[in-house]
Amino acid sequence: MLRKAAFLAILADLVAGGLLTASVSAGSTEQAPKAGSGVSVIVRAEPGREQEAEAAAERLGGRIGMRLSVINGFVATIPASAQPALYANPAVLSVSEDRRLAPQSSSYSVDYNPNSDGYSMQNITKLTGARAWWAAGYTGQGVGVALIDSGVAPVQGLDDNGKVVNGPDLSLESQVANLRDLDTFGHGTFMAGLIAGRDAAPSPNAPASTYLGMAPDAQIVSLKVGDADGGTDVSQVIAAIDWVVQHRNDNGLNIRVINLSYGTNSTQGYQSDPLAYAAEQAWKSGLVVVAAAGNTGYQRGAGAPGLADPSYDPYVIAVAGADTMGSTNPKKSVMASYSASSAGCGSCKNPDITSPSAHLQGLRVPNSFIDVNHPEGFLSDRYFRGSGTSEATAITSGAIALLLQKYPSMSPDVVKKFLTSNAFKIAGADTQAQGAGEFQLASMLTKSPPPSAAQNAKPSNGLGSIEASRGQDHLTWNGVSLSGEEDIFGQTIDTHALAAAEAAGNSWSGGTWNGNTWSGNSWSGNSWSGSTWSGNSWSGSSWSGSSWSGNTWSGNSWSGSTWSGNSWSGSSWSGGSWAGAYWG
Repeated sequence: MLRKAAFLAILADLVAGGLLTASVSAGSTEQAPKAGSGVSVIVRAEPGREQEAEAAAERLGGRIGMRLSVINGFVATIPASAQPALYANPAVLSVSEDRRLAPQSSSYSVDYNPNSDGYSMQNITKLTGARAWWAAGYTGQGVGVALIDSGVAPVQGLDDNGKVVNGPDLSLESQVANLRDLDTFGHGTFMAGLIAGRDAAPSPNAPASTYLGMAPDAQIVSLKVGDADGGTDVSQVIAAIDWVVQHRNDNGLNIRVINLSYGTNSTQGYQSDPLAYAAEQAWKSGLVVVAAAGNTGYQRGAGAPGLADPSYDPYVIAVAGADTMGSTNPKKSVMASYSASSAGCGSCKNPDITSPSAHLQGLRVPNSFIDVNHPEGFLSDRYFRGSGTSEATAITSGAIALLLQKYPSMSPDVVKKFLTSNAFKIAGADTQAQGAGEFQLASMLTKSPPPSAAQNAKPSNGLGSIEASRGQDHLTWNGVSLSGEEDIFGQTIDTHALAAAEAAGNSWSGGTWNGNTWSGNSWSGNSWSGSTWSGNSWSGSSWSGSSWSGNTWSGNSWSGSTWSGNSWSGSSWSGGSWAGAYWG
């Protein structure tokens, strides 16, 4: 089993959202329940104890349905009264009602009304002032946003031809044709929708039933680094950032923004951290890097210097999360309890800006990991609800795309200054939590950006440790963790040589990064040709059930030598669980 680290932090409303998971309290003993109506549940087992969990469900009168190897679980129909006893079994990790298996004509599809949802994108785009910019003719047209995440699925709202361009798939799923570039996790699609979702031509008077992201006409350039459970390694994210720097204008692209709804709890300062250095080099090359502050709340994470890495780098834009309280009045906003702060961290960086982040209406990927594992976030056939600084980051990236359409010559430093100088302070929240406050696009429409701006913080040198940059997040293979100064191929990373190559803008040579050939996906030899969707080539069932399981990587693990001659080979990993919690 391959245990994997995660991107950011919380997507579904598991803690902050108020839609708590339907897990039941543990009972004292396991015994057969009284007869009653059956309920469909998703059962997650402790890794390696799936058969024990299934046997426990059957002893309690349950019937086993589809097995979900990606979460070490299964679907079962059990008597309603059996839930506490099943949860009490030591082989069972959680028991959640499988609402998504209800008939699609049920109230789950019919009852969700964006008009009455204070957290719908209609209300978020009103609150932030995005609709005022649309009315003035600024919709993000011509601006590319690089989304380094878990891929994007061409669901409605993201399936227009040219809306999404796939860069190289750098994830561990890149070798499986029906998974390549697609979002098996469900996180990247959610972010893409918040940034640039588009059901129809944007209009300030568009009805709530028309899903529109912050910059509906911006283009998403997707670089998939995370797979079905969100797992990725720092080396993959650094490689993705480096690729964007070198290929931002390829084939007519105009990438101006990098969205990193991702972070680690690095145990070293930004001045030496390789991930922070990569993000900083992208910034200095002219790309606006927007990064999640993290979901560790107001207390420091274990070993984490305040904000997540790379948002703790003073150059990039670190985004904290607000809860709008379902109102379009910014004075009603409060800081989200999960949003990371520099409180108690000495001279650590504060967040730069705050953005809506709680309970947001996003695009759903049917049968993705999050969709299967967190039915409590289900809103309708199309929509899922999510909270976290991931969402705040995506909302901010979309806002910046609007700014850059109107003022295309703005440097990243000017963008940051313009945004933070026009923010609304959230009452009751200190600067360590909110930074400059919640940005206000409407007031910026009649203002001009500063003629120049320059940040003078001490730069990173990138010469620190890859292992320290991982923090607590590690990929593991058969119980052996990827650790030390190695990439996912087991190839040693010389951070001095890597930093020099990044500074020169040539860490990628064709399809080779750090001496390894990352081939077999959208690369062809030493050249790259982006691919877009025609809008009808995808089915939401393309990865359901067993398509995640049964295949493993060929070659050697990082505890041995390299991955099959330093190139991608074999097939996809079998799924499992992740050890980290840093997808924002």
